Amino acid sequence: MKKSRFTLRCLTEGAILVALAQVLGYIKLFELPQGGAVDLAMLPIFIFCARWGFVPGILAGLVFGLLQLTLDGAYAWGWQSMLGDYLVAFTLLGLAGLFRGKKGGFFIGMVVGAFARFLAHYVVGATVWAEYMPETFFGMTMTSPWFYSLLYNGSFILVNTCLCLLVGALLYRPMGKYLRGEDLR
Repeated sequence: MKKSRFTLRCLTEGAILVALAQVLGYIKLFELPQGGAVDLAMLPIFIFCARWGFVPGILAGLVFGLLQLTLDGAYAWGWQSMLGDYLVAFTLLGLAGLFRGKKGGFFIGMVVGAFARFLAHYVVGATVWAEYMPETFFGMTMTSPWFYSLLYNGSFILVNTCLCLLVGALLYRPMGKYLRGEDLR
C-alpha cells in the first residue's frame, strides 16, 4: 500500500510540475527567431528531479519535451530536429536527478541538466540547422555553423540557467526541505 501511495504521489507531482513548466514556457521574456526563449520553464523540471531522482526526472523531461513539441509551435525541420531539439534535449534535463540527496545537488543538478540540454541543441544547431546560418549574428560574421550554434543556443540556455539558479536560490531558504525531498523520506 505504501509503495502505491509513493508512486501516485510521484506521478501527481510530476504531472503538476510538468504542467507548470509548460505554463512558464509561455511566459517568455525574450524569444529568438528560430526557437529558443528566455523563460523559467526548466525550473519545475529541476525541482521534480531534485525531489524524485534520475529515472522519474528523465521521464518528466521527456513528457515536457513532447508537450513543447506538440503545444508550443515547434521550430523543427524534419525528424532530426524534432528528435534532437525536443525529445532528447528536454529529456536530458532529467540528468539533474543524478544529484538528488547530495550536498548542493539541487544547484549542481540544474547546471548539469541545463548543460546537457545545451549540448543537444548545440549539436542539432550545427548539423541540422547549419544551412539556415545567417551571414551575421550578434554583429559578428558567421563562418562556422558550430560557432553559430554555440552563440545561438548558448545565449538563451545560459540566461535560463542563471534565472533558474537565481529563483532556485530565492526558494531554497523557505522551501529547502521540500526542494531536497526531505518530506518524502
